[in-house]
Amino acid sequence: MAEQTGTAKLTVGDKEIDLPMYSPTLGPDVIDITKLYAQGGVFTYDPGYTSTASCDSTITFIDGNKGELLHRGYPIDQLAEKSHYLEVCYLLLYGNLPSAAELEEFERTITRHTMIHEQMHMFFRGFRRDAHPMATMVGVVGAMSAFYHDSTDISDPRQREVASHRLIAKMPTIAAMAYKYSIGQPFIYPKNSLDYASNFLHMCFSVPAEDYEVNPILARAMDRIFTLHADHEQNASTSTVRLASSSGANPFACIAAGIACLWGPAHGGANQACLEMLKEIGSVDRIPEFIARAKDKNDPFRLMGFGHRVYKNTDPRATVLKQSADEVLELLGIEDNPLLQVAKELEQTALNDPYFIEKKLFPNVDFYSGIILEAMGFPTSMFTPIFALSRTVGWISQWKEQLSDPAHKIGRPRQLYMGETNRDYTDVEER
Repeated sequence: MAEQTGTAKLTVGDKEIDLPMYSPTLGPDVIDITKLYAQGGVFTYDPGYTSTASCDSTITFIDGNKGELLHRGYPIDQLAEKSHYLEVCYLLLYGNLPSAAELEEFERTITRHTMIHEQMHMFFRGFRRDAHPMATMVGVVGAMSAFYHDSTDISDPRQREVASHRLIAKMPTIAAMAYKYSIGQPFIYPKNSLDYASNFLHMCFSVPAEDYEVNPILARAMDRIFTLHADHEQNASTSTVRLASSSGANPFACIAAGIACLWGPAHGGANQACLEMLKEIGSVDRIPEFIARAKDKNDPFRLMGFGHRVYKNTDPRATVLKQSADEVLELLGIEDNPLLQVAKELEQTALNDPYFIEKKLFPNVDFYSGIILEAMGFPTSMFTPIFALSRTVGWISQWKEQLSDPAHKIGRPRQLYMGETNRDYTDVEER
């Protein structure tokens, strides 16, 4: 915990309470209210926890007004441009960028953990073929605790380490298997000769009947999607993982809880919602109609993939991913894909429209990731599983950090109770 830098005075009735204040290395000061109930007999009320710091962390910092995202102090645009996903994973997990030898050893460890227990294949066959891949992932990841007993003791640092590596390594395999199962194709085993992103594309798109060669441009775009979604501070799914972890739950259960939370359309489904909006627009000649609707305050229609709830300026991740989107579309073409034609025209219209410029409604990371995944051939049902695969390292890093904090305790939010009071039970005959 940071050193106390000041005091906030709060008057509750006839009591005056001194509350400690702390200053972070970045961001606003915080007021420590842990003793507020004991000293003042009151709770704070903060639906959505939008003004509440639930923990102290050294992993990720966001300044939405500046359009800034830092991982361990490194700007996300630098990491996405100069680094790659597994190096960023190491950074998030351990706090510093690895040396060449450390990175080589880390990549070797992750690569050797990519296969899943063979008996777990049976879990997939228990799901209906039309099950959403996220439903499959929640079940399979939660079931990992039934197979990997040697990495569920959260009090053992070595077991925490092994669980971290296993989850990062096996999540692409599980996501790819969920996809293959949903389209009725055989599972493809991972290949140790491929890098992380290429291996995922191989497991998704190769078939036993013919060879599949991963295009390096597509692999680079996939790696950037992973990198740009690796962590995003204390969002809903990360907070869910931390809350589940606070009870002492095993790591696989905690990550399954994070996947379940991410499944919600208000969180991980944004790029899927963006593609569904493009389908609703349908053709380039209808764009002016939908632009006009987006500007109409009385129309419920909203342009998905433009602007961001956190970033009040440009989304720093979008700038980098736009480059990959342009490269992918140039490689694959959009002539035969009306959806991508609408996306490119809509992007140009919004970037040059004074209304969108004034409101800072720029294309965000969900817009570009949706375009890339659509161009690669992924169905929209796979967009959120890919998000979950990317975010696993962030969840694991936050989980490890929380368990290493000597001050951590089980989460127990309070409430503003507005229900009935002191009702007397009556028998059925008297009601």
